[in-house]
Amino acid sequence: MHEKTLKLAAAISQASAGEMPLLEALCAAAEADLSGRLREEWTPERCGDAFSCAAAMVTAAGMLTCRANGGVEQLTAGEVSLRLSGNGTCETAAMLRRHAAALMAPYCRDDSFAFAGVRG
Repeated sequence: MHEKTLKLAAAISQASAGEMPLLEALCAAAEADLSGRLREEWTPERCGDAFSCAAAMVTAAGMLTCRANGGVEQLTAGEVSLRLSGNGTCETAAMLRRHAAALMAPYCRDDSFAFAGVRG
């Protein structure tokens, strides 16, 4: 399963040969994180392609974030304007993470927080 996830992540992120060690580490971390969120009755193998796709998306998001330098590309003082470099990289990474979460929602524990009631 790890090799499939790594192959998908490499395709999504278009990782170069020099980036492969980082991609592999990100992939292992993404798989471990997603595995830890699964409900007791689910395993990565039982989730099928959803697990590999979601882990690959989280991995690619991590790679995009690592690539983005987030530096200031242009700053104008009169009528203040600021342009950051990255060409939407952060938005793309966030979109990949949201899509991965949606893919895994049926298999993962609900980790949201809510009060059922508070006595005053």
